[in-house]
Amino acid sequence: MMGQNLLKVGTRRSPLALLQAEEVRDRLLATHIGLSVEIVDFSTTGDRIQDRTLAAIGGKGLFTKEIEHALYDGTIDLAVHSAKDMLTELPQGLVLGPVLKREDARDVLISRDVEKLEALPPGAIVGTASLRRQAQVLACRPDLKVVPFRGNVQTRLRKLNEGRVDATLLALAGLKRLKKSEIVTEIIDTRVLLPAVGQGAIALELREGDVNTLQLCTPLNDETTAAEILSERAMLRVLDGSCRTPIAGFAVAEKGELYLRALVARPDGSEVIRTERRGGVCDAVELGRDAGQELKQSAGSDFMS
Repeated sequence: MMGQNLLKVGTRRSPLALLQAEEVRDRLLATHIGLSVEIVDFSTTGDRIQDRTLAAIGGKGLFTKEIEHALYDGTIDLAVHSAKDMLTELPQGLVLGPVLKREDARDVLISRDVEKLEALPPGAIVGTASLRRQAQVLACRPDLKVVPFRGNVQTRLRKLNEGRVDATLLALAGLKRLKKSEIVTEIIDTRVLLPAVGQGAIALELREGDVNTLQLCTPLNDETTAAEILSERAMLRVLDGSCRTPIAGFAVAEKGELYLRALVARPDGSEVIRTERRGGVCDAVELGRDAGQELKQSAGSDFMS
């Protein structure tokens, strides 16, 4: 351990976010004898405002803003995020740090009455807060109705049980971490529903130049997952992606090779533009940039706006 015996770890206050921060804490304590780790939780704007979509209130950065302010002013030493919640361009002075080994990145269907997405009757109501999920569901099932559906996992499950929707879509990774995977109706193939950039991964955010904290956290980094996330985020950065445009990206790195699939879509699912790249893990960022450039050129400015 190098010169620091207490790390303050910032996180959102949701049950899933706290579990992820606890995983980081436990990994740090197991790696560094004598280190103390304190979890500092924050109520973020994105968590507090539940009656409007993220696009309407300013984007997914609202899940990280308060935590990043605390990182800036030294209230905390590092932030723990779901990688998919992080802004494409991090605020100046903050950097993407180590990334933990990725959990299953697939989306799942949870329904009261049917076992598969394809079995939902015409006109069935699917609730989701994600334009990415909305666009891809409507692309394969234009006969369904998709409605905004916000809240943490527990809130969405309660709304489903109350009959406000016929089905909802969630990330399998979060349900596994919450030990709720038994409620899954269907694990959806990524050929049907491509995941969000960073889905399933826990990422750390650090102050630029904080060498000591970086050294303490580096043993938590999973190189395979890091390559996947860097490739996906490079694609998203070219597209200037936000929650206002349905964008999906999923990279798989194995045995030194990386396979990236990406898409942009219209929110109503009427048009989906896809691309893919294969190459070496060492070229992960370049593969992502190249895929993003192709999608941007194919889609055009009107599509992206």
